[in-house]
Amino acid sequence: MVQEQECRFEVLLDLPRERAFSLFVDRPELWWSSPFANPGEGKVEAGIEPCVGGSCYEIDGDGRRRNWGTVLSIEAPLYIRLAWQVSQEGEEIADPSAASRVMVNFRQAGEATRLEIVHNEFLRHGEHGADYRKIMRQPDRWPRIIKNLQRAARTATWR
Repeated sequence: MVQEQECRFEVLLDLPRERAFSLFVDRPELWWSSPFANPGEGKVEAGIEPCVGGSCYEIDGDGRRRNWGTVLSIEAPLYIRLAWQVSQEGEEIADPSAASRVMVNFRQAGEATRLEIVHNEFLRHGEHGADYRKIMRQPDRWPRIIKNLQRAARTATWR
């Protein structure tokens, strides 16, 4: 039996849990980094519809909307679980059941929040799933998104 591999990341965000959750779910434009090939020219906008079945999307510089995920479950401010609908080649995957999974947990750590991201079920991407897992660990993938989240947590203003 093949053992499932995962990408696991943990980081402290200097925000209370409710604000860390809000940063991730309500303000992805502050941390999003497009995983798509050919993101177009100009600024990329991002959004997450915070309900089961909601779209995680970006609108690229050319005005093209692409879904990068679907919300599978959500409980504010504790977690959000997503289908990761981007192929290894940087293309949109239309069917969430053919996509890997991302679980984002928000754990209170005193005045801060311990953010735990687990990206798994890469076998859903097919025979090259293990290679895709390695790609998602590269500096320009999850590590870049995490650095963006940390920077946004330090600099975001709250309404």
